[in-house]
Amino acid sequence: MQYRVQGIVIRSMDYGEGNKIITLFSREIGKVAVIVRGAKKVKSRYASVSQLFTYGDYLFFKSGQLGTLNHAEIVESHHTIRGDLHKAAYASYMAELTDRALGDQEANAFLFEQLKAALTALDEDKDIQITTFIYEMKIWMQAGYQPELDACVSCSRDQGDMYFSAPVGGILCENCRPRDPEAIPLAPGTLKLLRVFAKMDLRRLGQIDVKQATKDSLKQLIRSYYDAHIGVQLKSRSFLDQMEKYGV
Repeated sequence: MQYRVQGIVIRSMDYGEGNKIITLFSREIGKVAVIVRGAKKVKSRYASVSQLFTYGDYLFFKSGQLGTLNHAEIVESHHTIRGDLHKAAYASYMAELTDRALGDQEANAFLFEQLKAALTALDEDKDIQITTFIYEMKIWMQAGYQPELDACVSCSRDQGDMYFSAPVGGILCENCRPRDPEAIPLAPGTLKLLRVFAKMDLRRLGQIDVKQATKDSLKQLIRSYYDAHIGVQLKSRSFLDQMEKYGV
């Protein structure tokens, strides 16, 4: 069967001497793996369309597990992301997160638009960490792991000091904090940002200025929640951790 889709390359791997297998995340049919014959050859017309983060129109034939590319045209190459180590590292994390979160041919038009918008945000030099935080929260929402941020998970209280508990799945008030003595205290500004990010559409993201201390706090919360509820080991996250550890 022949398919024509708009897709983003979220994975690209060598296959044989001159070919590649790319994983496309498409608006129409979700995630699909496609062989791109000759993509590794220097003069291949398909070399560019098989690069990570490329957004384009793809035409392929699929009769089994893998499709075979017949034609492709680039809509946005995102070459500026690939040329910047930090942007490429965060974009790789978002791509791998998408790849691991979705099943094959599991269409999700909303998440497709969010990933497309996230890559555009990186191209436009919007805050890399904030963009990634918001996208992570969209992944959680689509996977059914959205944390409770509006009120205490235990008693529904929505006033006073709040604490974030990854194990119980959201925020706890002062009275309910004993349910998780290790719950992390939330500054009012941090909780407000979490609530905004949970509801924000990345297509509407503007320039945003967040203090590094607040971003470090958000990272701690988001990582703890991911580890508690998803816990899939990602190579791209390990690379990000190494970059941060050595101050790259």
